[in-house]
Amino acid sequence: MKEQLLIKHAVGGRTFVDSSKQSVSYEVAHEDGQWLFAVNAPKHAGIDEILKWKQELNVFIFRNYEDGRPTLKIWYSVASDTVKYDAAGERLTFTAISCIEYIPNEFGYKL
Repeated sequence: MKEQLLIKHAVGGRTFVDSSKQSVSYEVAHEDGQWLFAVNAPKHAGIDEILKWKQELNVFIFRNYEDGRPTLKIWYSVASDTVKYDAAGERLTFTAISCIEYIPNEFGYKL
């Protein structure tokens, strides 16, 4: 299985972090009904935008399976007051307070 982390602006859809295109690593820990994210990334313009738009972030993890199962998309709701960047450690951290898991091909209205 391969995972892809996306951090985007909710309103305009601009991508700030894409782990499939940028050299970033990340960890997600589920603790007490919340998801704690730690993204190791050097400071770049996307980090500044994340901090600027922290109240309007969409965070996704795509799980792509090699055994033929469809891609699973997980959409996280971020608590804006938890978004922080440690420049010395080059680490972005934030907490998600809820998530929705779905398969994109099965989501939405069908006629």
